Amino acid sequence: MNDLTHLDEHGQARMVDVGGKAETVRKAVASGRIAMSAIALAAIRDGSGPKGDVLGAARIAGIMAAKKTADLIPLCHPLALDSVIVDFTFEEAAISATVEVALTGRTGVEMEAMTACCVALLTIYDMAKALDKSMMIGDVRLLEKTGGKSGKWRRDGGLTPRLDGLG
Repeated sequence: MNDLTHLDEHGQARMVDVGGKAETVRKAVASGRIAMSAIALAAIRDGSGPKGDVLGAARIAGIMAAKKTADLIPLCHPLALDSVIVDFTFEEAAISATVEVALTGRTGVEMEAMTACCVALLTIYDMAKALDKSMMIGDVRLLEKTGGKSGKWRRDGGLTPRLDGLG
């Protein structure tokens, strides 16, 4: 018996059949950051960049990306999302993005949260690259997921995964 869920008995890729799974409320939270110069950071903060409202565009891009994840990641299920929340925080030399995606369904939304985070950060880069081409995107990671058979999972301190049991 093959323990890899995305491979059939012949080793061929397949989409996992989630038809028999119970619908549960599922949520995933992902984060990442984009480091940049003080000039780019100030322009984004005060809205003076050459392309306008950088974070507004990045927020919309993140939401759109979450909705299109199944078109981008092979074997992901297309999902009817209940909500996508994209938030930004200014740091000393960076902007961090945090994305929360939720639905009631048969499969999780971890890929949707991480895809949304990546695309939001890439949009910040695109909107501000005239000010700083050396911006660096990194630290994209899953922070938390809830729901489904595996229950709740949380990344402690951003470093060590820990299973919290079911729930």
